[in-house]
Amino acid sequence: MNALATAPLPPDHHGINGVALAILIILFLVVTVMGFWATRWRKGTDGMNSLDEWGLGGRSFGTWITWFLLGGDLYTAYTFVAVPAAMFALGSVSGFFAVPYTIVLYPIIFVFMSRLWSVSHRHGYVTPADFVEGRYGSRGLSLAVSITGILATLPYIALQLVGIQAVLEVAGLGGSNALASDLPLFIAFAVLAAYTYSSGLRAPAIIAFVKDTLIYLVIIVAVIYLPAKVGGWTHIFDAAQQKMATPNPTTGKPTGAFIPTPAQFWAYATLGLGSALALFMYPHSITATLSSKSRNTIRRNASILPAYSFLLGLLALLGWVAIAAGTQPIGLNGQPNPQLVVPQLFEDMFPSWFAGVAFAAIAIGALVPAAIMSIAAANTFTRNIYREWLKPDATQEQEAKVSKLISLVVKLFALVFVLTLPRQNALNFQLLGGIWILQTFPAIVYGLYTRWFHRWALLGGWAVGMVYGTVKAYNNVSPTGQHFAGSVANIEGLGQMGYIALTAFVLNTLVAIALTLVFRAAKVPDGRDATVKGDYFADAGDPKVKPIPELVE
Repeated sequence: MNALATAPLPPDHHGINGVALAILIILFLVVTVMGFWATRWRKGTDGMNSLDEWGLGGRSFGTWITWFLLGGDLYTAYTFVAVPAAMFALGSVSGFFAVPYTIVLYPIIFVFMSRLWSVSHRHGYVTPADFVEGRYGSRGLSLAVSITGILATLPYIALQLVGIQAVLEVAGLGGSNALASDLPLFIAFAVLAAYTYSSGLRAPAIIAFVKDTLIYLVIIVAVIYLPAKVGGWTHIFDAAQQKMATPNPTTGKPTGAFIPTPAQFWAYATLGLGSALALFMYPHSITATLSSKSRNTIRRNASILPAYSFLLGLLALLGWVAIAAGTQPIGLNGQPNPQLVVPQLFEDMFPSWFAGVAFAAIAIGALVPAAIMSIAAANTFTRNIYREWLKPDATQEQEAKVSKLISLVVKLFALVFVLTLPRQNALNFQLLGGIWILQTFPAIVYGLYTRWFHRWALLGGWAVGMVYGTVKAYNNVSPTGQHFAGSVANIEGLGQMGYIALTAFVLNTLVAIALTLVFRAAKVPDGRDATVKGDYFADAGDPKVKPIPELVE
């Protein structure tokens, strides 16, 4: 370990970094102005008075706007904070699996997301639950998909606020003073809520340009500059290997994995595959996809989005750079907190002004996905609960008003969640959300290719997957006795550790197949399919489906 590892903390380690904070505030103000200006950008004929305009940006985004929007949506502030933190604290299995899973993800998008875009374009679907109802004629299955999507999204939004908290804490704002600790987060929440309400999806779309540019700049500079400062990549890997091999004083086992061992291969592989299958089931991922103007836009993006996977690989390695640098991620409460490792690394190793740029990249990186997630959750509530179950005759303008209000409620819930519960709870519930959201895969993706599955069989499979995944996750207990402490558990029948979500997904599918055979044999009525084969190949310019007027005597 080099001298930085044993050097004492500077006297002002917990003081306010005025320069970095000033840069952060300036860049935050810039994107705030852009968020409100977005109301005028590519404005549709009916303003923001429909979900197509407010919630999907008019379905008009081209290749580059969609690329920045999807990048801003998928690579969040918490990605910036959590992936290097996992590498720093636990090693490659917990941290680096995110890289191969994003590599596996994009061929999956290329194959099926263009079909979802086409059928949604033809029928005016705004959410995945819209498609499920149209495909299977089942309000119950649609409701299950919509509720799952909302529940899985809420802790994801909370984690974006955790990312902002990490930056503010390293910048010196927080500690025992509740006003100093929470006021900046309230301000960020208020600004986010205001420009999302006024500008809809256009706000995060335009802010994503700034966010992604800053993140590319910060990470590329870091991976070029920092290794030379801490002794080179050989020393970085040696320091990481030494730390991961050191026994954990609580368990007596190695701290983490430098390279996955054969016993960890199943966990690593299932985490990667399951996460790849789950990511584009989240409402916010599908919202960003449906905002594009053509099916070919989706395919082009699936081809160029791997550039973010390269960036993610560099970002993950910063966790090991921090080990070699001797970074000490100590919170303002005096307790170690690995989630602070990247902001702390930048504050320790860079001039204050560049640390401010890095802080801004993380904070702005929280605003973009939080906005998209809240919009997606609001769209889902409005279309699949409010209109479907509460007010079937709602006009487009009423839908837009309700969605705007629900987007505020969703963000308020996330804020209360972060301020009143331990941060670890947000992470645990986000892991649980990943297990839940994968259980919607059969209803959505299988439905893009076949109508063989019975609607009630899919609902039964979803219920089994949800119950199994939730119980398994609950029984995953930390050494301190905390439930929902991880997303990996023993796979029954294999004797291997694997991702709970993927095991639940397999059970989900098997139950759906078995029940479909039973229901078909019993001739249980199936729902009406509102789609036809050609709908799944429609492109921009093709006419949308119009309702047939009822005959009146």
